[in-house]
Amino acid sequence: MRFSVFTASTPEWTPTQAANALAAQGWDGIEWRVTDQEPSAEPGFWAGNRATWPLQGLEDHLAEIARITRSAGLDYSGLGGYVRCGERADVERMLAATAALGAGRVRVTMPALGTGRYPELFDATRRDLDWAAGRAAAYGVSVLVELHHRTIVASSSAAIRLVEGLDPARVGVIHDVGNLVIEGHEDYLAAFEMLGPYLAHVHVKNVAWRPVGQRPDGATEWAEDWAPLRDGQADLDAYFEALAAIGYDGWVTVEDFSTAQPLAERTRDNLAYLREVADRARTGHPAR
Repeated sequence: MRFSVFTASTPEWTPTQAANALAAQGWDGIEWRVTDQEPSAEPGFWAGNRATWPLQGLEDHLAEIARITRSAGLDYSGLGGYVRCGERADVERMLAATAALGAGRVRVTMPALGTGRYPELFDATRRDLDWAAGRAAAYGVSVLVELHHRTIVASSSAAIRLVEGLDPARVGVIHDVGNLVIEGHEDYLAAFEMLGPYLAHVHVKNVAWRPVGQRPDGATEWAEDWAPLRDGQADLDAYFEALAAIGYDGWVTVEDFSTAQPLAERTRDNLAYLREVADRARTGHPAR
């Protein structure tokens, strides 16, 4: 099992700072965020993120990405793209960049709920993925579908319906334990067994539901909130036990959007904690 960080969660660091800091802490790899973002006076996860590479003109940055990554001694766990699977020209661009860098695989995003009738969104996405699988094969890479709340694939059950029958060497699924706290949670082991060879990658973050007020009828109103890995509602010990049960030994990428600790302390502590959790799972000595 190898550990990396998705740079959406390292907004204060430049690419060089992110790569060098993570390498010094002992991380195995990095998952670069690639998207055209809004400018911001202050760095943030989604706007003004300094560790993000632009989609437009990405080709002009590939040599720099490679130099920074390799100079730090890191591997790629993949590229964290935000291109929708139906945006074929930009999917092609991301596939070409993934191949040029030797990054292996790239995330493409799924349609959000409410952007059309679900059956039609699903059918169109399946056609797009079929096309993407063919293009990925041509480049010798793979495309990844992330389980994500409020999209057409919030759960493993939905994802297997979408990808089944496609070549698992070219189309895989990212299981994201934090996203599933918000929507799509299923028993961890059952979900992994359901995905089978399509389980290609794992993202780890944590989330807690908190009361935020009261509705006019007196009912409690709840909202999700990013939480430190130890503090959210996802049971990471149980999660890694299930990963160990199926023999998963691939990449685990952390994208921690909590802010209780400063960034450098957060990434350092996350690596130490996840190594402990993974070791307990591997040796069969759970914390509880």
